[in-house]
Amino acid sequence: MYIAYKVFDEMLPSILHTRCLMKCFQYTTNAPKNINIIISKVQSGATYDEIFQSLMHDQACSTIPISDTLLSHLLHRFKDDWKSALGVFKWAESIKGHTPLPKSYEILLDILGKTKQIEKMMSLVNQIHHHHHHVTLGSITKVMRRLCGVGKWQEAVKIFDDLHTFGLEKNSESMNLLLDTLCKENKVEQARKIFLMLKSCIPPTPHTFNIFIHGWCKVKRVDEAHWTIQEMKGYGFSPSVITYSTIIKSYCQDSEFGKVYELLNEMKVQNCPPNVVTFTIIMCYLTKFGEFEEALGIPEKMKSFGCEPDTLFYNSLIHTLAKSGKIQEAIYVFEVEMVRFKVSRTTSTFNTMIAMFCHHGKDEEAMNVLKNMENLGNCKPDIQSFNPLLKMWLRTRKVDLWLSDLLDEMVNKYNLSLDLCTYSLLIHGLCRVNECEWAYGLFKEMIGKDITPRYYTCALLLEEIKEMKNYDAAGFIEGYMKRMKSS
Repeated sequence: MYIAYKVFDEMLPSILHTRCLMKCFQYTTNAPKNINIIISKVQSGATYDEIFQSLMHDQACSTIPISDTLLSHLLHRFKDDWKSALGVFKWAESIKGHTPLPKSYEILLDILGKTKQIEKMMSLVNQIHHHHHHVTLGSITKVMRRLCGVGKWQEAVKIFDDLHTFGLEKNSESMNLLLDTLCKENKVEQARKIFLMLKSCIPPTPHTFNIFIHGWCKVKRVDEAHWTIQEMKGYGFSPSVITYSTIIKSYCQDSEFGKVYELLNEMKVQNCPPNVVTFTIIMCYLTKFGEFEEALGIPEKMKSFGCEPDTLFYNSLIHTLAKSGKIQEAIYVFEVEMVRFKVSRTTSTFNTMIAMFCHHGKDEEAMNVLKNMENLGNCKPDIQSFNPLLKMWLRTRKVDLWLSDLLDEMVNKYNLSLDLCTYSLLIHGLCRVNECEWAYGLFKEMIGKDITPRYYTCALLLEEIKEMKNYDAAGFIEGYMKRMKSS
């Protein structure tokens, strides 16, 4: 068999190579087209089964080659629309010869959990377990976190207890994931009790104690965090820069910058110098509390510790310069300094610049940054890239000129899914500029996606719709608000 293949390969190398290149080119060229075809078949407001059936019986969709990359793009597109995400996933899963990767299941579990479809999330976990036998620790982590997020922390603990049924181990890694999940939802005391029960059979790691230090700081019990450092030392572990930076962040949140600088000195004495993350935290909070001069002195202080700035530090520095009105200095950092020192500019970097220009009403400059991001090709706009632009044009009442085109670009060009914040921003802004019918259309669209609007948004829209004497729409909104209250 090997000899036959070798002879064949020697006879037709150029044909095989050409076919391979053609196939790769065809896939990469058609990928955006295929995504758009599938998206166009997904009707907003339809049930996930209706979406699944429409894709299954669509002739155009039946010719599209399914790949993990394509499925990943689609799940990202529908990350705030669980019905569409689940319908598309079920369709991809049903295609003969294609089995989604564990990572795709993790993404879908997270989408269902984030949109509070807990029963469907748990049903999918059981489906994965019984039919595919590859429930990963990553999937279990997503499930535990989403359960804790809706107050079902006991169920998250039960899943940890049942890890063996999924073929997974209770060990330091899985224990830390559970403790971290509980602490992030402010269940630090419950996490502590579980740790005390488990520590005799599962050894803690330095990360275990850093999780608790973060948890205690999050619930404003910094003294407990300091006690945890002593406990950590008792196990033979030394506090790390992560340990100290967590406590520094807690002091920063309370504007206790004197204690911050004391702790920086202690870190130096303990031969555990602060890193770029530590200084980024300090600069961010100084900016938040309006201490711009002190914040802009952080880069020099950081240099004295031998730290080099990274992307996140520069993003924060640009934000600080923008907040303090130093627009030209921010532009210099973005266009010159980051390029000179070969520090990557990410989507967040571009978003910071867009937000700065929008805040100062410089719409042309903001749009140029958006275009430059697209032209560079190493990062793509996300929903946060567009929200400042939407807000600016609603504020300046340039709705007819720009808004429709921008929304179309977001959804159809960049395959972005509007989230709760964006819908709220649009509905509120459109009501202010007397575009209530448009706002009402978006309101119905988000409900169709099972994105629950805030009560204040409903009340605002209802008031505006009543002024327009659109009684049918007003009745629909009032009925929805009653259902919100009852649930």
